[in-house]
Amino acid sequence: MALREILKLPDKRLRLVSEPVKRVDAGIRALVDDMFETMYGAPGIGLAAIQIGVGKRVVVMDLSKKEDTHKPLVFINPEITWESKEKSSHEEGCLSIPEYYEEVARPDEVKVKFLDLDGKTHEITAKGLFATCIQHEVDHINGVLFIDHISKLKRDRVIKKFIKAAKAAKAGKTAKKVEA
Repeated sequence: MALREILKLPDKRLRLVSEPVKRVDAGIRALVDDMFETMYGAPGIGLAAIQIGVGKRVVVMDLSKKEDTHKPLVFINPEITWESKEKSSHEEGCLSIPEYYEEVARPDEVKVKFLDLDGKTHEITAKGLFATCIQHEVDHINGVLFIDHISKLKRDRVIKKFIKAAKAAKAGKTAKKVEA
């Protein structure tokens, strides 16, 4: 297991559509282990492989409370096959957009078809926070960020903020190299 770096906005890789997993093998299982270590270390409740720079349709989640036993969930090639007309709003955040939170309305209930770590197909129904989280992560593997579900004004503002922060961080690294 290895702790991986989480890509941050404005990294263009976050907008890539991930490739389906053709075979669940030792490499995918190792990726899932790294994803859980990275997600728990962040800490977060969900992580898509693209957030650590791997363009595969793999998602990990754990909605358990910090004081409870971990309840890890793995979704390989997840696909939302149905969504309710009823919406619910939850405050969302993202490990790739740190310290920014916004209310997002999404379908309250969804059906998700996916493979497990043994390559077996499953279909489940998710409601409430579980539904919000799986939709958020499926968005990631489709190159969509939660800020795409908020107003253009708010989205433009947060993107501008993260571009400015990335430029400042890059300038700081360049300055350190010059000093050395």
